[in-house]
Amino acid sequence: MDAPVLPMPAPLRLVTNKDGVLALNTAALAVLRSVTQPVVVVAIAGPYRTGKSFLMNRLAQKRTGFPLGPTVYAETKGIWMWCLPHPRQPRVTLVLLDTEGLEDPNKDDDHSDAWIFTLALLLSSTLVYNSVGTIDQRALEQLRLVTELSEHIRVREKDNNPASNFVSIFPGFVWTVRDFTLQLRDGEKTLSEDEYLEDVLRLQTGGGQKAQERNELRRCLRNFFPRRKLFTMERPAADANLTRLEELREDELQPGFRKQVDAFCRYIWEEAPVKVLPGGHQVTGSALAYLVEKYMAAISSGSVPCVESTLKALAQAENTAAVQVAVAEYQRGMEQGLVLPTASYDALLAVHRDCEQRALALFLSRAFADHKHQYNDELVHKLEAAKEEFCQRNKEASEQRCRTVLQELWRDVELRLQRGDYVARGGAQLFKEDVNRVLEEYKQRPDKGVRAEAVLKEFLREHEGLAQVLKATEVQLELAERQQEAAAAEAEAARKATEAWREDQKRSMEEHKRQLEQWMKKEKHTWEEELNRMLEHHRKEYKALLQEGFRREAAAKEKQIRELQEEMRSCNCTVL
Repeated sequence: MDAPVLPMPAPLRLVTNKDGVLALNTAALAVLRSVTQPVVVVAIAGPYRTGKSFLMNRLAQKRTGFPLGPTVYAETKGIWMWCLPHPRQPRVTLVLLDTEGLEDPNKDDDHSDAWIFTLALLLSSTLVYNSVGTIDQRALEQLRLVTELSEHIRVREKDNNPASNFVSIFPGFVWTVRDFTLQLRDGEKTLSEDEYLEDVLRLQTGGGQKAQERNELRRCLRNFFPRRKLFTMERPAADANLTRLEELREDELQPGFRKQVDAFCRYIWEEAPVKVLPGGHQVTGSALAYLVEKYMAAISSGSVPCVESTLKALAQAENTAAVQVAVAEYQRGMEQGLVLPTASYDALLAVHRDCEQRALALFLSRAFADHKHQYNDELVHKLEAAKEEFCQRNKEASEQRCRTVLQELWRDVELRLQRGDYVARGGAQLFKEDVNRVLEEYKQRPDKGVRAEAVLKEFLREHEGLAQVLKATEVQLELAERQQEAAAAEAEAARKATEAWREDQKRSMEEHKRQLEQWMKKEKHTWEEELNRMLEHHRKEYKALLQEGFRREAAAKEKQIRELQEEMRSCNCTVL
């Protein structure tokens, strides 16, 4: 079971921004790295001084946390992070990212705006964009960074058209409009918030440069974010109270505002998904820490973050860790499940099979795409080596146990030898009786393990000269016969162990193959579902463009649909 998220009483700055230079805060990164649960990552972006931090505190179910600030100067710098137990999903961590406000006039350049917005997109599973007033042309222009994302993100290592693949990696998009005073109506028709958003994003007619620029932004928002949601919120309180929102009681906030904020929080808690990577792999806090490190390294070096190469590196790191965790789980299970020495080799194999199954299941639950079976083969090799080590320990424990038993049973014989009982009259018969007693009691002793016959054979060989010295001919013959029996039993046990080993290896390989094929089939199905969702999104946009009269744009979209269908066919995907 994943460990619960450690208590984090207040947010930490994850990314610092000093004079336009971004850097990682190692303390916050360490906290994120310690989160082994899947994460729902909600980032908020938007113009400065629009109340982003207030919304994030509400999502955290706290009155204070992310700094609000009562002045016209932006309070949040860089990216702040708060990891909390998810209020609706058990064994899931909610990661809130509060980003520095866009278009702060006190900043020297807009370069950091672009990178902070880019990081918010790459790290989140839901991006909240917060603005004030209404969704007019000015509000849309404040999102111009969306049209520039191809300069800051590459999805694939070799990609002449990065923007065409953004839909496969971008988060859900939630727009919150604060201090909203308009009525949601189109003539006599009442509009829902989502209908209002779609109406605003409808492409505008006209062939001038202004119309093209406006449509480019709308087209980007429609193409990149198929999951879109709008929340409008009235002014939270009277003007005199706006500077002390943290201090206001619930009943001092406007009832309508409380209702709207509650609806927003419910949506995020209930609908915002766990962050997943292409292929459906859920992201944990530790994986998210790896992503932010890699993306920040690219940004710091002046290069464009590439999602594909970053995910390849993450897959390698996660698969290596998955092998280590699975082997550790196997060893832990064997240590707890085995009492050495085992009564038989089969008894050890029974525990081994159970621990191997658990280890393989754990590996597959954490592993990324491993189409060359490199890490699965590594796991098989390490589990086999671990099994051999436990077998060797089992043999050593058995030998130690058997020698202890024989030494204990032979102690009386040693005492009689020292007293000379066996050289007196009738000593040979007494020696014979004592030897038979030792051998019979040894046979009856339990928990001797898999080396019982081998140790007995060696013991008999060590003492066969004693019968000759004592002139106990019958004992000498019996010892020789018992030694032959022990040798035959040892050989039979070795044969059975070898046969069981081979059978277990065969069974193990077949089981590994079966589970791996099942895992790959499931992964392929998830990948097909993702591609088909992209295809459905493109088809929907194609129909919308035709209905809106943009035939040239529809033709470009149709070409994109054909290219995606061809890519899916080349990957043997089922195109719906």
